Amino acid sequence: MTNKLKSIAYQPPGQFEETRYEKIHNVIFDNSVDGSKIVANEIATLIKAKQQQNELCVLGLATGSSPIKVYEELVRQHKEEGLSFENVVTFNLDEYYPMAPESIHSYHYFMHQHLFNHIDIKPENIHIPNGKIPKSKLIEYCIDYDRQITAYGGLDFQLLGIGRTGHIGFNEPGSHINSGTRFITLDPLTRSDAAPGFLGIDNVPRAAITMGIKTILQSKRIVLLAWGNAKAPIIKRTIEGPMTSEVPATYLQKHPNTTFVLDEEASMDLTRIKTPWLVKDCQWHNDLIKKSVVWLSEQTGKSILKLTEKDYNAHGMSGLMAQEGDPYDINIRVFNQIQHTITGWPGGKPHADDTSRPEREKPYKKRVLIFSPHPDDDVISMGGTLDRLVQQGHEVHVVYQTSGSIAVSDEQALKYANVILQYEPDNQDLKKIIRDLQTKEKPYEDTLPVRNLKATIRRQEAVSALKYLNVPLSQIHFLNMPFYETGAIKKKPLSPADVDLVQNIITKVKPHQIFAAGDLADPHGTHKVCLDAILKSVDQLKTEDFMKHCRVWLYRGAWHEWDVPQIDMAVPMSPDQVLRKRKAVFYHETQKDGVMFQGNDPREFWVRAEDRNHQTAEKYHRLGLADYEAIEAFKRYHF
Repeated sequence: MTNKLKSIAYQPPGQFEETRYEKIHNVIFDNSVDGSKIVANEIATLIKAKQQQNELCVLGLATGSSPIKVYEELVRQHKEEGLSFENVVTFNLDEYYPMAPESIHSYHYFMHQHLFNHIDIKPENIHIPNGKIPKSKLIEYCIDYDRQITAYGGLDFQLLGIGRTGHIGFNEPGSHINSGTRFITLDPLTRSDAAPGFLGIDNVPRAAITMGIKTILQSKRIVLLAWGNAKAPIIKRTIEGPMTSEVPATYLQKHPNTTFVLDEEASMDLTRIKTPWLVKDCQWHNDLIKKSVVWLSEQTGKSILKLTEKDYNAHGMSGLMAQEGDPYDINIRVFNQIQHTITGWPGGKPHADDTSRPEREKPYKKRVLIFSPHPDDDVISMGGTLDRLVQQGHEVHVVYQTSGSIAVSDEQALKYANVILQYEPDNQDLKKIIRDLQTKEKPYEDTLPVRNLKATIRRQEAVSALKYLNVPLSQIHFLNMPFYETGAIKKKPLSPADVDLVQNIITKVKPHQIFAAGDLADPHGTHKVCLDAILKSVDQLKTEDFMKHCRVWLYRGAWHEWDVPQIDMAVPMSPDQVLRKRKAVFYHETQKDGVMFQGNDPREFWVRAEDRNHQTAEKYHRLGLADYEAIEAFKRYHF
């Protein structure tokens, strides 16, 4: 069934697909765009039905990155199809406290920017918690917020996202099922996830006003959105785990009309997706066999070649043996497939049989194009492989898709500006940059000269790192893609101009290999936009002669790594190569010691990368393969 035909209509437990472990109805889409359109269509249909009945349509709305595409589709339907919002009343879930409505960080600002400014909703029908209410009036204000919802007959439809703590709205772990709208202290993980938008966790408010669990559960219909692999663990706990205040979203198990709308990445930990043989009889194909055998090895603590018939039977995999025969033959086949992913020659080994190697032997001296979303993702994520490709004589080009300027703190920029000023005391442009940095009216927006200084700093760091790895200056490229260069945290949508820049560099280099960041933890983040530009370019160029000889390899960033069954090429590193990679990362000095966008992991990027590479090597070793110091992993993208 295609996504266009897929329904998200609620089906009670026992009436939708594979419910052995699942307690909440959910629908999985290929990507967040398709899922968002279907949700927007349901909302639009509800609005129209209410209009025909001359009734108000009362919507509960969410903020954050998850619903953005839903709002974009509703705006499109308003502008292109005449969808009216005159009968719509909205109540937002939450707001930071304290927070001025005009702040770019307020949910008041978010909702008007993404939805309300573009539709015909009546201003008096918009309700968003007021982050400037005096503390002395908060209790009364929150009680009145719930009274207003009740006065309108309750919420007809509630749209939700989910935080990695399992919060819905800002109902953090410990929230009671009977809680109403109230003042609440934010969990440290929630604040950490919000930190990039605030340029550091110290700037994130510590409290919020949130609609309560009881208020949410009184909604007639609830749809929760979750996109990206960062949400996969909490989605599994919410859908399959026990109902508990430690994961407030599990209270939705009690709601009679709730649907979770997920993309493939967010659903990846669900039992029916991760280990479908535990749920139903499977159609065993090669990828599923490899996935199941690796899982069985991890479950039993045995290397692949030691797995027995008893192990298969005890773990729900008798159907695999019935189809494929002797388990030892299965073990050998999977072991060989994984072993064949390992190569010390990521560009192909000359004068060698390449039948079972990840990369082709010819042409030996390949043109390699490495795309890096920011000016450090290349060395952080595949610095050892980059080093190996250069050492083995390939023509390696590195393309930095964005300037990464926003990740340079004002303090770092001031430091560099003042150093330069010591040598150029009469430089008026430099003095203006220093004034701009010291007198910023909007702390989250930079003037063009400041942006240029920050971009120059990051560019020089990247050049220094690649010089250390012996990449010629003529093979280092900076695209400065327009979607990123806004001077603020919020980026523009991907445009044809962005795609043209990527397409042009591919056409110029005519690569035999393309390496790109395939980290989809945030499907609306910079990495995803950069990857979309690459894949669009590849799709447009795929009929060109040079593209017929090109392979695309995806690496992941400092946040996640490919699981072993997903890996198509594993490049081992010696202890010395690990140290070389570390030193290359060290050249990115502004991204060390309290980096601005480090997410929920307090460790520096080089520490995370090394740990991730060590863990991959250990996983291979536990499966019965050679014991390497570290491994960088890649998944091939077929176009």
